[in-house]
Amino acid sequence: MAWSTRQLAELADTSVRTVRHYHDVGLLAQPERRANGYKSYGVAHLTRLLWIRRLTDLGFTLSQISAWGDVDAPPEEALRSADAEAAEAVERLQQVRIELARLLCHEAPADLPPEMAPVAFNPYVSDTDLALASVMSRVLSPSVLHAVREVIRTKRADPVAEEFNQLADDADERTRAELADRVLTRVRGLHSAYPALASWGSDGPVRVASARETVDAAIEDLLNSAQNDVLHRVRQRYRSEQLATAPTAPAPSDTPTSARETP
Repeated sequence: MAWSTRQLAELADTSVRTVRHYHDVGLLAQPERRANGYKSYGVAHLTRLLWIRRLTDLGFTLSQISAWGDVDAPPEEALRSADAEAAEAVERLQQVRIELARLLCHEAPADLPPEMAPVAFNPYVSDTDLALASVMSRVLSPSVLHAVREVIRTKRADPVAEEFNQLADDADERTRAELADRVLTRVRGLHSAYPALASWGSDGPVRVASARETVDAAIEDLLNSAQNDVLHRVRQRYRSEQLATAPTAPAPSDTPTSARETP
């Protein structure tokens, strides 16, 4: 008994359009036609169609299948390559499931990369901290990002940080100057505890100039004018201190610790 195109497609769990496409690209031989002009498919066509379907389900492309001709199995090299790709895909999907589980449990914002997720557990971390952490994760080198993550992750109740957070946009000169003094002390302590904060690092594909611009732009956007003014004062004074003791030391404007998490 011979099958029509539609019957063949149904047996292979595919569509008539797919069968015709395989004909067009030379993967499936054209069948003989009956006296009435209709195509007449046999078992050989079905087994070939099932073979093509199985290989495409395994991730092989039609051009690859076409290049192999009528072999019983793909070359071993192709199978090994496909197996390696499948292993990578499984690993990616496992990571996706881990991240989805975190989101389902509301453990971390969706915009934070996995390596920065721990900062979201800290009750003293604000939405502004998280937003800046998200920006920094896109531009900082791994060593500096690790230090920034630890600063934010271990953040605790701090009167200076709270005062900085609550600083009004119209704060007077005296308030800004006195707060800058206290923030500067905080910056010195952070740089002492986390030496990596003294530079942007060189252990990753980071463009320092663009990274600085990106972080500075984020800080300016996230903070009000008074807060930005306080940080500017801190940078200038810290720069002077560093130049006085070590002319080659990086200025605070070149470091991520001049950012939101410094207080």
